[in-house]
Amino acid sequence: MKNISGKNISIIMPAYNEEGHIISSLEETMKTFDNFKCDYEIIVVDNGSKDNTYLAAQEFAKKYSDRRIIVKRDRVNYGKGRALTKGFRYAQGDYIIFIDADMDLHPGQIDAFFDIMQLTESDVVIGSKRHPNSQLFNYPWGRRIMSSVYFFLVKLIFGLPINDTQTGLKLFKYEVLQKVFQEFVCREFAFDLELLVNIHRLGYKIEEAPVSIKSQREYNRIGLGIVIKMCIDTGAIYYRCLVNKMKQRRSKSLSVKGKK
Repeated sequence: MKNISGKNISIIMPAYNEEGHIISSLEETMKTFDNFKCDYEIIVVDNGSKDNTYLAAQEFAKKYSDRRIIVKRDRVNYGKGRALTKGFRYAQGDYIIFIDADMDLHPGQIDAFFDIMQLTESDVVIGSKRHPNSQLFNYPWGRRIMSSVYFFLVKLIFGLPINDTQTGLKLFKYEVLQKVFQEFVCREFAFDLELLVNIHRLGYKIEEAPVSIKSQREYNRIGLGIVIKMCIDTGAIYYRCLVNKMKQRRSKSLSVKGKK
């Protein structure tokens, strides 16, 4: 806990149709970070919910008006990535935490992320379901298989030095996101992948942390449409990576010619 105490932290929590959970999730998050004895703010971004998630979060923020709790929303569900990038606009912390509103990943685990960040001198620490010390409770085998297949494809195509991109709990130094969001494109299903691909390309160090995932509800079935969309987005990210590499090679070539 000594590595998180006294730090200035922004917690960004995207939420979609979480009316029944958002209050308890915010209460648990506040309780956790109060115990950490750090300076923190919570930024909730309602991602086009069809229920009263936004109103419930607003009422919670009013109740704790002495705290910095910011509630924003998109009226249309543009994707989790859009909600996270929107939340970052309001962040004032030196460290940024992404956490899902469903509390499948308890915020108390973030303490270990700060330990890993300090020990490895890394810029980003991400939760990984594939870490040997991770624990998955009530996590469907269908999702495990899909996650493994997607990881294999990502590893093959992008060569990232990590084993999981999709787990919702992540820790960043503020300057990392400030830099990478200047040229970010994807806002939907492949958001996490493109975020980490660009972070790696820019030379920042990424480490993984074990997580404990406890499902708070039944997982919805992932439809064929979502799978197709993820494949399209992943292909688009690969194309943009190729374009960036071509630009870098051209820039180096012009630089060499200029010196001659």
